[in-house]
Amino acid sequence: MTFFSDLVEEARLSALALADYGANLFNPTVRLGVTGLSRAGKTVFITALVHGLLRGGRFPIFESLASGRIARARLAPQPDDAIPRFAYEAHLKTLIGERQWPQSTTSISELRLIIDYQRENGATRTLTLDIVDYPGEWLLDLPLLDKSYEQWSAESLALAREGPRTKLAADWHKHLATLDPLAHEDEQATLTAAKLFTDYLRACRDERFAMSLLPPGRFLMPGNLAGSPALTFAPLDLPEGSDAPEGSLWAMMRRRYEAYKDVVVRPFFRDHFARLDRQIVLVDALAAFNAGPSALHDLEAALGGILDCFRVGRSNFLSALVRPRADRILFAATKADHLHHTSHDRLEAILRRMTDRAVTRAEHAGAAVDVVALAAVRATREAQVKRGRDTLPSIIGIPAKGETANGDVFDGETEVATFPGDLPTELDELFADKGAFQGLSQKEAHETDFRFLRFRPPVLEKDDAGEPALPHIRLDRALQFLIGDRLT
Repeated sequence: MTFFSDLVEEARLSALALADYGANLFNPTVRLGVTGLSRAGKTVFITALVHGLLRGGRFPIFESLASGRIARARLAPQPDDAIPRFAYEAHLKTLIGERQWPQSTTSISELRLIIDYQRENGATRTLTLDIVDYPGEWLLDLPLLDKSYEQWSAESLALAREGPRTKLAADWHKHLATLDPLAHEDEQATLTAAKLFTDYLRACRDERFAMSLLPPGRFLMPGNLAGSPALTFAPLDLPEGSDAPEGSLWAMMRRRYEAYKDVVVRPFFRDHFARLDRQIVLVDALAAFNAGPSALHDLEAALGGILDCFRVGRSNFLSALVRPRADRILFAATKADHLHHTSHDRLEAILRRMTDRAVTRAEHAGAAVDVVALAAVRATREAQVKRGRDTLPSIIGIPAKGETANGDVFDGETEVATFPGDLPTELDELFADKGAFQGLSQKEAHETDFRFLRFRPPVLEKDDAGEPALPHIRLDRALQFLIGDRLT
């Protein structure tokens, strides 16, 4: 971007920030961002959170609700007319009526919740909670704003030549070897390169490999930009010490990369991300355990990149004139119900280890950052199962149709008891380069160190109010951290 366009962009950011700040003086509002990488459970989290607030769920750790200070919560029309509404009612029907998990997030959506509450001094107040749901893959695009096409190409190629990614990128690399960056621009060669690069990214995301660091994010969820030049580019092996000749393939790729940032990344940053007050990042760490050590290291790098995206710190009038800052960020390891509770502390410790360095930087800036292991909707219950002379801490639930374990294929209707295994207490065992655990990317399912099944949503029992309650694990703790202070 030119110097003038940079100034225009900053002015637009400041105008949005000032408008938000002024509105907040008369109508206290929290914009809560909910994101996570593919299959982390964003839709389930929002549905369970809203359902619990609307019907007064069982949230003993969420002080304002547990103490009775929240009088009621209600849905209201969202403030942004150009953003789709989060389909809360449809997702709730899928969860409770059909006992299926809702479809994953592929675009941005929003929902407004009005909370009437009593302050600790007895005064009655209203808090507006705007929930902004967006794919975590979009968040991983933000670092591209500070990278040239040449930097991004070099980093993407280096990553594609490591570990299991090497085989997954074989077809793309074979085509890449035929391309001369200095040759004349070629639309058909570019289309082929973009397709093969996208196929590589899609293969990396498969549950067998469960890679997390896969920018550009819109390549995997293009929406109405599918087939546009802004999504038709790929990395090139570039010669050192030279620049892109005018009209060359290199110049063409670089121009489209910059268009991607202008059309996709900057508008998301300006109109949505930069306006968030609080953020929760949902993490499917169990999928990385299933896949193996490469997936775990990839997830660690992705989480570090995510935290680096935040300009964190305490919000005040002067900082709002420049840009609002998220002052609370929660990293949540989802699907804690797939483990026995004795491993929940270990799951939190693993997540804390993966975010430790970036969290320290955020805390120095005055932001509060925390980690939690949770299940927004609990799909299992716990039991002690005898196996010979041993008694194993187990979980009971209905595996999703098609799930396999020990040679058995589940039909989606049969309840089973399974011992999920214990997470290690010595974290160095997980993160060691040598002697690391075995996962799906290296072994067959029955030979892996970890194999966590996917379970169907539970059969719900009606409570005294006649409505089914959604069981959870630590959803109330997440709520207390994210908005509890705004309800005192």
